Amino acid sequence: MWTVEVTGECAATPARVFSVLAEPEKWSEWNEGVLRIEMHGAFQAGTTAVMVLPDSTRLPFRFAWVEADKGFEDVTEVPDAGVVVRVRHELSPTERGTKITYRCEVDGPEPVAGTVGAAVTADFADVIAALGLRAEQLGE
Repeated sequence: MWTVEVTGECAATPARVFSVLAEPEKWSEWNEGVLRIEMHGAFQAGTTAVMVLPDSTRLPFRFAWVEADKGFEDVTEVPDAGVVVRVRHELSPTERGTKITYRCEVDGPEPVAGTVGAAVTADFADVIAALGLRAEQLGE
């Protein structure tokens, strides 16, 4: 299994950051790697959705865990590559606001798992920074 964790911080509260995450249809407003999200239900565990990337690639996924003000986890199966990608987005309160942690696990054969994992996580630091900024702006 391939794993990486990326963290960042922002001045917004976990509740404010979660409010941004809880609207997947608006992720494209702050995440440059997302053209749109097509939701097939509410933002809750068990709901499926499709992430459409800027190059029109469609990635079906499901929400495996969603907890208000704490975060969520999504699971994407990539049958062509023989891997399953889990990304956990966790929010932890800090003295100054929120610690945002994205943890990616790719289960599958190497070197494919590492290649897929590196591609998935390449923009995590930028996405976390953009998420934090968006949450801070909403708090103004």
